[in-house]
Amino acid sequence: MTKLRNKLAGLFLLLFFPISGWIYNYLNDLGGPAVELKTFADNYIPIIPAFVVPYILWYAFIFGYLVYFCFKDTKVYLFTMTTIVIGEILCFVFYYFYQTTVTRPDLHGNGVFTMLLEQIYQKDNPYNCFPSIHVLTTYAIMLASLQIKRKHIINTLLIHVLGTLIILSTLFTKQHVFLDVAASMLIVSVIYSLLAMVFSTQILVKKQRKKAVWKKKFKRSKTAVQYIKSQK
Repeated sequence: MTKLRNKLAGLFLLLFFPISGWIYNYLNDLGGPAVELKTFADNYIPIIPAFVVPYILWYAFIFGYLVYFCFKDTKVYLFTMTTIVIGEILCFVFYYFYQTTVTRPDLHGNGVFTMLLEQIYQKDNPYNCFPSIHVLTTYAIMLASLQIKRKHIINTLLIHVLGTLIILSTLFTKQHVFLDVAASMLIVSVIYSLLAMVFSTQILVKKQRKKAVWKKKFKRSKTAVQYIKSQK
């Protein structure tokens, strides 16, 4: 029962997302000069409206798997949340001091996917691009899933296939450019590696402390036995 309460309490960390969403919208509405980081590679990436589906599924993907991590392995959940929080804070720093934009193409046709993409274009200003929070959070989930033990093969495939589609969707919907994606994945990799070093060091210290305690107990018990023998 206590473990369940601790896991449920951990879900309160998800309140970070409404707060980060407010910050994102605030920075997205500031306006002002913005740089476009388009490269020659982006010229060869076509717009594919159908990719708006995985782009939208990002919301369910992130929240669904964070809840799953929380109940499956709390340590992985906390590790992932820490990575995401640090990563998004870095994104906000970039958005404030080095605002970027993406030139969106004109949309033609009246298909369902095109209309959905138009809705996204209308609600989301073409700023806050470098690095991509979509990619950052998705890649953090994908990396963290590798630490989850005893998960079904279908679950593994779903995380990585859907995660890959979400990352690609940021390019094929022209919400981001190649450098936005690359920077996000690099940031997550660095944060993930640094946190892994910190956590592994803490675990090593705890093990050494336990070992030292057991050594003291052993010495005390050995001394006690020797004392008892000497009294006989």
